[in-house]
Amino acid sequence: MNTASSASARGTTVFHGGTTWLGPNQTSDAVAVTDGKISAIGEDALALLTTAELTVDLSGKFLMPAFSDGHCHPIFAGLEYQGPDIVDCTSVAEVAAAVRAFADVHPEVEWIRGGSYDPSLAPDGNFDAAWLDEAVADRPVVLRAYDYHTLWCNSEALRRAHITAETPEPRLGRIERRADGTPLGTLREWHACDLMLEVAPPSDPEALVTAVVKACEVANSNGITWMQDAWVEVDGHIPFVTALERNELTVRTNLAFRADPDFWQQRSDDFVRMRTEIESLNRADMLTAKTVKLFVDGVIEGSTAEVIEPYEGTHDHGLPNWSRENLLKAVAHFDALGFQIHLHAIGDMAIRHALDAIENAQHVNPAWDRRSTITHVQLVHPDDIARFAELGVIANFQAHWAQEDPLMIDLTAPKLGPARTRLQYPIGNILRSGAQLSFGSDWPVSPNNFVETMLVAVTRQTKDGLPAEGWVPEQRIDLQQSLEIATSGSSYQAFTESYRGKIEIGMDADLVILDRDIETVEPLVAREAKAVATYLAGKKVFGD
Repeated sequence: MNTASSASARGTTVFHGGTTWLGPNQTSDAVAVTDGKISAIGEDALALLTTAELTVDLSGKFLMPAFSDGHCHPIFAGLEYQGPDIVDCTSVAEVAAAVRAFADVHPEVEWIRGGSYDPSLAPDGNFDAAWLDEAVADRPVVLRAYDYHTLWCNSEALRRAHITAETPEPRLGRIERRADGTPLGTLREWHACDLMLEVAPPSDPEALVTAVVKACEVANSNGITWMQDAWVEVDGHIPFVTALERNELTVRTNLAFRADPDFWQQRSDDFVRMRTEIESLNRADMLTAKTVKLFVDGVIEGSTAEVIEPYEGTHDHGLPNWSRENLLKAVAHFDALGFQIHLHAIGDMAIRHALDAIENAQHVNPAWDRRSTITHVQLVHPDDIARFAELGVIANFQAHWAQEDPLMIDLTAPKLGPARTRLQYPIGNILRSGAQLSFGSDWPVSPNNFVETMLVAVTRQTKDGLPAEGWVPEQRIDLQQSLEIATSGSSYQAFTESYRGKIEIGMDADLVILDRDIETVEPLVAREAKAVATYLAGKKVFGD
């Protein structure tokens, strides 16, 4: 049957006049969409131009499947728009000035909270409460670093949280201190941050819904139509349910419930309950809760990622969040309940433990389509590269980090030394091993701009083209591979590959139009491409 003649012109949109990317080294000059699905491609689509209800002249632009963000934090990102604007600040003084300006405009806000600041703006990422006191001294100020494992607080916040020289070091965390033992103002990792977060008032429920809606708007503006929220606490699904019921959820979302190493057994029933509540909505096309998230370790720049060999010049192996026994037990438990496992693992020892936990779950539980995922995958011991493919583990890379930026130069590389620095983000080696890859942004830790993400994976360069040959150039991949990972690869992680992630007949029309043909321009020029329109199942959710 001829697709063009059978496709109904009523309700049909034809995209033409540009390049449509269909897959590695496959393009077309036209695509038709009918009732939210791809209905014709190429000549069959062009045949509908005169009868289509709507035509879109791409004028040389680039049409491709919309992006899937395999790891992000939409509520955190949305909340950042409700606090001081500190994301682009390039000095401590700029951050303090932004906080002061916000406080002046919002005298009614008792606790000033915001994110996210650049941790490389202070030596070793240690920020002094006194710097914030100069901006605001009479109200608590609590700011998140953009690694979201670190808080910078003013003295009033420390006072309200009763954090003093006598406060003992938490088991899972670190209070940075002055020489006399008094708290400096920087708190690292779970239990240290919780000392502050547990006394701060909770966000208003409506503010959380507003954050979800704002996150969707920003994601749509970057061509994203699916995202993995990788950090959902008990009842954290409610803002998403509310946004869905109001028809304001414009990004398909899967929720990952965070399993705490101390309380995961008590919260297991809550995870099942929340999953059941979401399933009862019968809107799996837009909202699911398939996943449990475990933070295996911290971050290298804070010396809290768990590493096999100690950090340079120290005897410190980092800060594991889980004992090996507890991690294996928890992963096997949630795997048995039918949850996809999503493991934050950055240090090489943490990645090894994460792989061991998945392998153990496969051994003790029946086989099923588990699609276990390790995210970040920053420092991988060479002996563990092949295990991703062998175990069927998805490597979810934040490829935007695979460049020699100030964070890498000033904080990360000095802690690892030259040899280990070159082992970071082995995207090329893991892809060549046959493993399944996906891309995530970790937004708001880094931008959810997947054009930049793809091109960094291709060049391993900064936006200024440095270094000329690329940083750790042997781990570069080509543009076709990067496009595939950002679309169908991440769709596979999402369990959505049967109906989205590719431009094929019958697939949902989740599409993005970029303002230039990124296949025909130099990579650094392609990296500047912007989304001009985004479609969710054929409905425009971004663009004029």
